[in-house]
Amino acid sequence: MKTMDEILSCGRMVVIEKRDDGFSAWIDMGNFEGSVIASSGAGWDHVSIRPKKHRYTPSWSDMCRVKDIFFRDDEAVIQIHPPKDEYVNNMPNCLHLWRAYDKEMVLPPSFMVGLKKGQTRDEVYKEAERYYKEHGYEW
Repeated sequence: MKTMDEILSCGRMVVIEKRDDGFSAWIDMGNFEGSVIASSGAGWDHVSIRPKKHRYTPSWSDMCRVKDIFFRDDEAVIQIHPPKDEYVNNMPNCLHLWRAYDKEMVLPPSFMVGLKKGQTRDEVYKEAERYYKEHGYEW
């Protein structure tokens, strides 16, 4: 996660409360306004965002913009869909971003999602074939 100074340099937030492990703020990204809480501890960086319009759920684009404000380009950040018996919903329409900072984040290979910018289908096919063989999966 970026430092607090880096985060606040975006000029889109007013800090409401600072704590040892993070802060809460009001964020205005033009077409999106809401409250945000950022914290770091127990091996996790965490950002939650709740829109001013309580019936609105942040869009993928909103969450990407929040990710760009709070995290570096080389950091993997996730949204989690846990097993149903682990659901927590104390604040409707509030979404969360998570990053493990004391262990490597496990992500699927990009070829399982699609083509990266500038990548050909043939390159993706070869990448997939190499991955399957390296990990002992049948190709």
